Formats: sequence, C-alpha cells, structure tokens
Amino acid sequence: MNVLIIGSGGREHALAWKLKKSPLLKQLHAIPGSAAIAETAACPAVAQTDFEGIRKYAVENKIDLVLIGPEEPLAKGLSDRLTAAGLKVFGPSQKGAMLEASKQFAKEFMHRHRLPTADFQILYDAAFAREKIRDHKKYPLVIKADGLAAGKGVRICRDEAQAFEAVSDFMEKRIFGFSGSKVLMEEFLTGREISVMAFVDGGSYLMLPVSRDHKRLLDGDAGPNTGGMGAIAPVALDAAALETVKTEVLQRFVDGVKKDKIPFCGVIYAGLMLTPEGPKLLEFNVRFGDPETQALLPLFEGDLLALIKACVDGKLSGQKIEISKETCVTAVLSAKGYPENPEKGKMISGLDAVPADVLVFHAGTRKEDGKFLTGGGRILSVTARAATLGEARKKVYSAIEKINFEGMHYRKDIGL
Repeated sequence: MNVLIIGSGGREHALAWKLKKSPLLKQLHAIPGSAAIAETAACPAVAQTDFEGIRKYAVENKIDLVLIGPEEPLAKGLSDRLTAAGLKVFGPSQKGAMLEASKQFAKEFMHRHRLPTADFQILYDAAFAREKIRDHKKYPLVIKADGLAAGKGVRICRDEAQAFEAVSDFMEKRIFGFSGSKVLMEEFLTGREISVMAFVDGGSYLMLPVSRDHKRLLDGDAGPNTGGMGAIAPVALDAAALETVKTEVLQRFVDGVKKDKIPFCGVIYAGLMLTPEGPKLLEFNVRFGDPETQALLPLFEGDLLALIKACVDGKLSGQKIEISKETCVTAVLSAKGYPENPEKGKMISGLDAVPADVLVFHAGTRKEDGKFLTGGGRILSVTARAATLGEARKKVYSAIEKINFEGMHYRKDIGL
C-alpha cells in the first residue's frame, strides 16, 4: 500500500516510524512532513493547507490510504475533500471533527447521547459571561474557549478575578482568534485525568490501552496548559471504571455518531477525569493524541497499517490489538518561552549519543547543513519502554542528559 500521512509533528513522526514496519507498506509519503520524517518517507513541497495540492499529489502517486494527523485539516474538511475524490481516508468527516473543533457541539452531543460529563453553560459575549460569573459562587470554575486552541484554551479559575481574566483573554483580546468568540463555563471536576483512544470505523470501536498526558508546563502540574509535556502508558483502571469507559463513553459515542449520521472513521480520543462518581468526559479529540501516541505506539506489537486498513474498509469488528506487557514513558523537550513565545533556531546536540533502545520523535525541528535545529515549541519526544515504569523513566531521563540545545526545558516528574 502507498500511504500518505498529513502532518509534521512528533505524533506523525511516531506514526511514520510504526507504519514503516508494516509488511503491507509499499511506499510512505508525508505532507508536509519534516526533516526527521523525510528519513523514512517522501516529503513533497506541498503545504498542509493546500487541500487541492494534497488531492492532486495523492491521485498522481496512487495513494491507497491517507492518514490525517492534526486536528486543523480535519476541522477544515480535508477528509471530505479527499473522500469525494475517491481516496480512502483515516480521519473523520468535517462534521465529525466538530466534536473537537467546537466544545459546544461536543457537549451537546454528550448530553444528547447520555455520555457522563460536567455541567456547563454557553456564554456568547463578554458582558453576559461576566454577569454569569458574578452569579457563580463555587470555585474552582473552568472557562473554555469554544474552538481549537492547540490544547491551551482551558483555564481553571480559582476565583472571580481569574475567571474575568479568562473571558477577557478569550473573548476580547482573542488570543486564540475566532476560537474564543464564545466560551463555556463548566463545573470543575476533581480526580486524576486519563486519555482513552479508540479506533472507530463508524459502526464499532476498538480501544487502545489507557494513557495519561501531562498537560502543564512545570513539575507538579504547575504553570500554563501546553499541548502536552509527556505521557505514560498503560494506566491501570479498576473494573468498574473500565466498564464505564467502554459502555457509557465509547459505545454511546459510536451509537451517537450513527444516530446523528456523522461519518466517523479514525480515532476518537476521550479526555476523562476519574471522579469519585466515576469517569466523566472532559473533552473529545478526533485524532491520535500528542504526546500519548508517542507513548502508545512503542507498545503496539501488531501491524498498525493492517488495523487502519480494517477501519477504512469498515471491517474493524473482530479485530484485536497486540500490546506489550511493558510500560512506556515519553517526555517532551520544549523550547525556551514555550508555550507563549518559543525561541527557534537553536542547534540540537547529542542525538547521536542516545542509546538504541530509546526513541526520539521529532516534533519541532528542521535541518540545516546536516544538523538539526529547533523549529517550534515542542521540539522532541524522548521515549522508552521497559518492564516497569521506574525503569522506563530511568531510560528516558538518562537519554535526555545526552541531548542539549539552548533554553531546553522539560518536566522531571513525568510518570510520578
């Protein structure tokens, strides 16, 4: 099979690494890809935003399957455009992508189909939002930008002043553009967060091992929200919580998209809080999580391409996932100034000193004169698996000591 990956980050690098191992793969392509992805895939000079260019390239290169990594092209309808051209696509329709692109759409879907989630209210303008916040006496309170914000559009507000600040940033200063045109005021849930991903072919699902993302920038879950500073997998759930996830979240999700006639072939990601009342949904993503994918794929011992093919062929039912009994840890190395104003262009050293049993997935790098330079906010995902969580952590952090670039930042408590 000729496969085209859309995207350029650490998630797409991990997917390229795993797909390259499939005996079904003939040739791998990536748009736009990256210097690191180009080591295993053809990366043509086509922009990720050039949907007609992507369609033309896929047709001319006889692409059998397109895998869309990031949320933005899904939200803008790339899957629909390629499907209309007769291509097989792993990634939901634009309507399905609304489950991530609009928190209002997602919450209304959750309520309509009885998925467990926090109470919420939609606020359409800043003055109305402030009025509702003044009436609200229980803190913490969660304020969310409605649209896509690269994982950064959620504020946990400890008092009225912080809630007002969130409204001002999202709705008036528009720090996330149109995504902040309306906000959700949501009940604060307590507990530990988990990430649950599942393959979906529109009629059935196949759940991946549970993972846990570390969203905050600093150790101890301090600092601002980021796209994710590290992840671990698997995370053990008790039998009752696992049953809730399967029956009340994933099965109701599949039943819901069928009932609402939402074309959905791809990955559904459920961000969940393990509350004292049981698991509750925080959000949906409609693609592989980043950096959770970097922690999950090294544990995946089967043929990923065969499973994705079964999905796009509508034959997911009856498939199985082969998973290692080991544990995997990935820690993200980010640039100085991330997430607000990351520095770029810093030379990365020490990559050749990383042991062979540690994987380094490139998230924001470019190559110049044969050397890798920083080119984004999250730069690298350093990943290792081992028999225990402690051993995997040791491998990761020993490898990180060999890597260096000016201003390099990472959390030291991933997995603790």
